[in-house]
Amino acid sequence: MSESPTRVAIACQGGGSHTAFTAGVLRELLSEWDDDEYELVGISGTSGGAFNALATWYGLVTGDAETARRILDGLWNDMAVDGPQDRWLNTMVTGFSRLEAAGMALPTVSPSQLPAPELGKQRIRQVLERHIDFGAIPDLCERETPDLVVGTVDINAGVFETFTNEAVTVEAVLASAAVPNIFEAVEIDDHYHWDGLFSQNPPVNDLMHQPPGRKPEELWVIQVNPQSFEGEPTTSEVIADRRNELSGNISLNQELRFIDRVNDWIEAGKLPADEFTRTEISRIEMGKRFHCSTKVDRDPRFLAELRDLGATRAREFMAARAP
Repeated sequence: MSESPTRVAIACQGGGSHTAFTAGVLRELLSEWDDDEYELVGISGTSGGAFNALATWYGLVTGDAETARRILDGLWNDMAVDGPQDRWLNTMVTGFSRLEAAGMALPTVSPSQLPAPELGKQRIRQVLERHIDFGAIPDLCERETPDLVVGTVDINAGVFETFTNEAVTVEAVLASAAVPNIFEAVEIDDHYHWDGLFSQNPPVNDLMHQPPGRKPEELWVIQVNPQSFEGEPTTSEVIADRRNELSGNISLNQELRFIDRVNDWIEAGKLPADEFTRTEISRIEMGKRFHCSTKVDRDPRFLAELRDLGATRAREFMAARAP
């Protein structure tokens, strides 16, 4: 073991309900976390990944790893379907999503024309505020804490926008999860924001903007969208699935390629070693493909399956790192 702990940043990809997998990964990583071996210097997330990043960050800075685990559990338990009416709504939304992916022509209605999307957004707000005291975040950030980064896209300016540390409000997290065909945009500073899946998914570049003594030596990416695909997608459903996966991975792969390029420049001596630190990239991938319609499925059994799968992948990841 080195004399000082390895500086680690964690990036949590977005993907709706599939990010319950990320909660399982983080929960397991926290159970094995050794402060003598690792130092968390930053954590970022987009959409559902932002929920997980925030819960982990808040739990760690207000308590410890066990506190973060409890908040992750509470958040996802509260996000799950609750009651007959909610179960009916979940079945309807998931079913429509599957029909749409299959290429069936369905009537489209703006979320601003229906009450249900706004009620859904209010539920998410209530769940987040039940577990996170957003008013305390600015004071917490005055300590030496890991960086917290939430990704969105600014619709009006047409640019990616991240909210970092004390700028992470409940509105910023809701904006990161505002899927355009499901939720209305969220207004922040006179600009409207949409789901971070249209932006950095998840934000990586912001995690690298650290002074040399705090820059991550390792970046752990929790990736819910499959990276590879065997053969050719031929049916409408499979094509829709693969398009969804690719769109969710494009920005991530671009940012990771840039880190690889900087690593190459460091190796070649083109960048000063006292100002730039090599960052090793590791991916914790789901390793199992689920239909894209299940990204809106909040069935408790499905979410539990994803969390269990995340815990398994985290154990495999940590076991592979063991000397």
